[in-house]
Amino acid sequence: MRIGNLGGRAHLVRGNLAIDIAKASDGAFGPEPGDLFARWPEFLEWAGTARTDAAVPYRTEDLRAPMPRPRQVFAVGLNYAEHAAETGLRAGGVPSVFTKFADSLTGPHGRITLSGPSVDWEVELVVVIAREARDVAEADAWAYVAGLTAGQDFSDRDVQMSGTPPQFSLGKSYPGFGPTGPVLVTPDEIDLAAPIRLRCWINDELVQDGHTGQMILPVGALIERISAVCTLHPGDLLFTGTPAGVGMGRTPPRYLAAGDVVRTSIDGIGEMRHVFVAGDAG
Repeated sequence: MRIGNLGGRAHLVRGNLAIDIAKASDGAFGPEPGDLFARWPEFLEWAGTARTDAAVPYRTEDLRAPMPRPRQVFAVGLNYAEHAAETGLRAGGVPSVFTKFADSLTGPHGRITLSGPSVDWEVELVVVIAREARDVAEADAWAYVAGLTAGQDFSDRDVQMSGTPPQFSLGKSYPGFGPTGPVLVTPDEIDLAAPIRLRCWINDELVQDGHTGQMILPVGALIERISAVCTLHPGDLLFTGTPAGVGMGRTPPRYLAAGDVVRTSIDGIGEMRHVFVAGDAG
């Protein structure tokens, strides 16, 4: 099942058609994407039998963030060994967890303003939590996942690396620095036993090409670790880390400039496209 956000309303997405969930269910489920989690098992059952005659065409450019108002946004750094090596930072068995503040979230298409001369890209698989999770074992973790979506952990490296310790959350939370989309895909539509491919292009140049089999800690282990400390709530987002190929790891470092087009793709989920524009200091 694929769930999209069109005009702030939750829709079932089937190919190039979309079904307004609140209308098709005669109000049984609310229009807000986050409303679905209150009755998630019932919603999944209903969605499998939703009327197709209610489907209408939509434009991919009109899709918004699948989960626009999460209660919490977690992100994991250095979860791919080659990425950790290219940045010169040390990766270990304990995840480096930070937050992207919710105001950074945006949809899968649009324009993003550069915050400065050191804005970097990071394609990431993003997990959306379905129900409250506390002290969840790794073996049970997928039962708490509503779905997966694509994400970008855009990062202002100058801000991120300022101070001791670094300012990860601030450097990654400018407006638009947390796009997700194009849709939320439920786990049953993806072969979780096989690696999921993640790619990123800058102006049609492939700069990142990795897969989830390269993760140091897989999704289940991350949920176990985080839920041992924090309660995860329905709709919470978890950015799971990025593979190698980011700008700061290049010689010399390469960062985004005004006019650059960033395409982000995850197999089985879809593609995002963003154009960067100059800011006041750009």
